[in-house]
Amino acid sequence: MWWNHRSPEQAQHAERSVSALSTLDQILARMKTQSYADIDLSSAESALQSVAVFSSVDLIASVVSELPLDVYRESADTPVKIKTPGYMEDPDGDGQGQEDWTYRAVYSWLMRGNVYGDILQRSNTGGFLQQVELFHPDQVTGSIGDDGRVHWLHNGRTVPRLSMYHRRTNPVPGYIKGLSPIQLHASTIGLSLTAGRFGLQWFQDGAHPTALLTNSESTIDEGQSQIAKARFLAALRGRREPLVMGKGWDYKPLQLTAEESQFLATQGYSAAECARIFGPGIAEILGYETGGTMTYANIQDRELTLLKYAIGRWIRRMERIWFQFLPRPQYAKYNRDALLETNTMQRYLAHESALRSQWKTVNEVRGKEELTPVEWGNEPTHPPAALPVSDPAANGPQQEE
Repeated sequence: MWWNHRSPEQAQHAERSVSALSTLDQILARMKTQSYADIDLSSAESALQSVAVFSSVDLIASVVSELPLDVYRESADTPVKIKTPGYMEDPDGDGQGQEDWTYRAVYSWLMRGNVYGDILQRSNTGGFLQQVELFHPDQVTGSIGDDGRVHWLHNGRTVPRLSMYHRRTNPVPGYIKGLSPIQLHASTIGLSLTAGRFGLQWFQDGAHPTALLTNSESTIDEGQSQIAKARFLAALRGRREPLVMGKGWDYKPLQLTAEESQFLATQGYSAAECARIFGPGIAEILGYETGGTMTYANIQDRELTLLKYAIGRWIRRMERIWFQFLPRPQYAKYNRDALLETNTMQRYLAHESALRSQWKTVNEVRGKEELTPVEWGNEPTHPPAALPVSDPAANGPQQEE
């Protein structure tokens, strides 16, 4: 079977890919000792501390990986849907499946601008791909040698040119690799992280007193103030009795309003900017207010914008990858209709229009609704005309025999 073709060296590659993710644990550990202004973006995973960045990447990668993937064969210029080959159900043979592999590929594009992999198996006839193990992008380096060809290293070890799989995005002339969106927008992401950390330390570390307990009748020294504070706190904790403060005492809580804390506005703005890094419509879908409003009437328009401008390009890139996994003239295509799901009434109206225009059959519609086919439903046809209903009153009163 296709998942049994790993060599010991390839298994070690997989272990290194897993260990590389420990970088995120190191980042989280450093966060505990850093000031809010100390932002380390040396690793792209550091940017995932921003909720907007993580949500945007997860949204795009999840949508692409969860869309149904169909395989077709050209037959007399007519596409015919065929069964998806088994090796495409688990492209690197690790048992995690096609969705997991696709998520990792899109994630690598979004975070690093590049997808790298080790070609473990090709077809004996046609040479199309059958098994590719994805590399962690930070473990791969490439350079152009004296022979004019690209030489690749994975964890410092040479990868044969014919075994290396590389697909880039954000290409620039003269560069082997695609540009990383995280590196290009490091300052924007850094501002988002800084604002979030400042807000956390403001409320958590006690940069300001939470309340004032004052006495307008007498002057008290430091010792008396400590006693008063201790008695006041003791009266508040663990009791549900009225608090008697005595003469001259006044308690005033200190609260920070959203208008007074400018970092909240800064954080909202920078979060929306981080979402925009990954395409138009992402910020609005995630709920970041950017000057417009989302209503029921324009939700479908936003979904179309999201598909057309933000997610559509990643879907097409993945389709080109799957094209390399199939013999000619076969190709793979994602079912984009799954992203634009409609309500029941809209779906039924669409079915009715398709049947009336005769470009779908009854059984095709029933298949979409997961219903069993009927014997008379394989040919396009108009709904049968309604039979005229006779009106007994028009024939006059009936006479009894």
